[in-house]
Amino acid sequence: MNLLILAANGQIARIVENRVLTESQFESVQLTLLLRQSQRLAKLAVNPRVKVVDGDIDDLTVLKQVMEGQDMVFVAVVDHDKNNQITKNVIEAMQAKRVKRVIFTNVLGIYNEVPGKFGRWNQQTIGGGLPTAIQSDKLLAESGLDYTTLRLPWLNDRDEVKYSVTHKDDPYVGVSGSRQSVADLVLRIVADPKLGSRDSLGLADPATQGSDRPVY
Repeated sequence: MNLLILAANGQIARIVENRVLTESQFESVQLTLLLRQSQRLAKLAVNPRVKVVDGDIDDLTVLKQVMEGQDMVFVAVVDHDKNNQITKNVIEAMQAKRVKRVIFTNVLGIYNEVPGKFGRWNQQTIGGGLPTAIQSDKLLAESGLDYTTLRLPWLNDRDEVKYSVTHKDDPYVGVSGSRQSVADLVLRIVADPKLGSRDSLGLADPATQGSDRPVY
C-alpha cells in the first residue's frame, strides 16, 4: 500500500509514521510525507520506504504531484480555512489522480452530537471553528470519495491506547483521549480500508464520559 500523509510533522502523524516503520504488519506500506520544512523529518527520509516532500497543502499543484500512485491519504490536520481550501484541494487532487480512500481529521461536535454540560462547553469553546469543520465534513460526504471523517476528542499525551468508537448518528462517548489512541484508529483503517468507509467516526476514552472538562 502507498500511504500519503499530509501535514506529516504533526504529533499524531509522527506516531502513525513510527508505527508503520517499526511494526511488521505494516512492512508493505510505503510512505509519502508532505510537510513544510521537510528537514524536520530528515531522519525518516533515509528509510527506503519513505519519501519526504517539502510543500504546503494549500498548493494544489504540489498536492497533485504527491497524489500520484497513492492508495490512501491521511490528512493529519483539521481544515479551519474559512473557504475550506484544504478540503477542496485534497478532493480535487484525489479526483484528478483517481485516488479514492481518505482519512480526514476533524473535531467533535460537528453534528451537535456531544451531550450534556461538556457538549455545551465544547460548543462555546470551539464554536468559531465549527462552521468550517462542518463544511469540511459535508464536502467530503458529497465528493464521491471513499472517506472517513475522524472526529477527535480533546487530546492528551498519555501512553495508553484506550478508546471507544461512535458513528455519525451516535451520541459522542467520552470527552478526551490520547494521541496514541487516534493514531491506533488511523492504523486500523490502514490495515483494513473498509473500516469506517464513507462514515464519520468519533473516538474518546470512555472512562472520561461524564466529565465536564477535558481530561489531561
